[in-house]
Amino acid sequence: MKTLQAKETKKYMNMLGTSGEAFLAVISFDMQHNHVMPLETICDNDCLYHFPNKANAHNSYPRKINTQLNFTPLPFDEYHKAYKKVLAHINRGDSYLCNLCFETAVNLNEKLHHIFHGSKAKYKLWMKDKFVCFSPESFINTHQNTIYTYPMKGTIDANKKDAKNTLLTDPKETAEHYTITDLLRNDLSMVADNVEVNRYRYVEKITTSRNQLLQTSTEIKGMLTEGWQNHIGDIVFKLLPAGSITGAPKQKTMDIINKTENHKRGYYTGITCLFDGTDIDSFVMIRMITEQNRKHYYKSGGGITSLSNSENEYKEMIQKIYVPIH
Repeated sequence: MKTLQAKETKKYMNMLGTSGEAFLAVISFDMQHNHVMPLETICDNDCLYHFPNKANAHNSYPRKINTQLNFTPLPFDEYHKAYKKVLAHINRGDSYLCNLCFETAVNLNEKLHHIFHGSKAKYKLWMKDKFVCFSPESFINTHQNTIYTYPMKGTIDANKKDAKNTLLTDPKETAEHYTITDLLRNDLSMVADNVEVNRYRYVEKITTSRNQLLQTSTEIKGMLTEGWQNHIGDIVFKLLPAGSITGAPKQKTMDIINKTENHKRGYYTGITCLFDGTDIDSFVMIRMITEQNRKHYYKSGGGITSLSNSENEYKEMIQKIYVPIH
């Protein structure tokens, strides 16, 4: 499977978009380790994908998956050191919102492609010897020259008392979601006209192998010019990396992330884009288990603002280590 850098990826996506040929693009966080695959060339022994309206994997699997995800969380002291660095930048005005992520070593009783088949998520992707991803977060999609994006920020245990109201009224979660909505609205304005917020902070429930979570998202839309498919690669790359997993302002916050996080994100928090010949559907690659030298790692994190509490952020990072099998 050929790896492409950013310039090659954009050019190839533009070419396929112009010809109306359906393809799958997998783009890493740094946008330099990418794969663009015409759908007819994808071998399901190497790559499995599942979108709401398109998949190369069967809906059913011959046996029940009972994934056991065993791990020892990152020590709080180590997390807190990184958190303090991020908070210092925020207090200096370098960033208003910074998404801080870590990787956690996990022990699995199932192979990654088994987890792909057994997990339940809006979007799923498995790449042989690389990772499995089961993401709840859309990136962009299009319909009849309208482009949509769906920033997701805010998570709470659904079993907590009055969980929905607590999530929607929490000052930190409210400020974080507002900031990321404003960032994504501005990002979309770089590629579309008449950009507006269509639905603000709606709540969705996610069921995991451990518990249920509530998460908040917003829908933003804009109008693309006729023939935008000819420039599909340029459009996607103008919006990368996704604002919901970086922060604001984006470039300065990315510098903070690169200096603070103790791992390379790789494909984690990159995006996967499916073009069906007419329209795009795509997702942010969160909720991911990676494979490195036969060892497995789960990457997770959350947004830090001036209103954050390090213990709560640490708990949220751990809460997001799950497989949606139920």
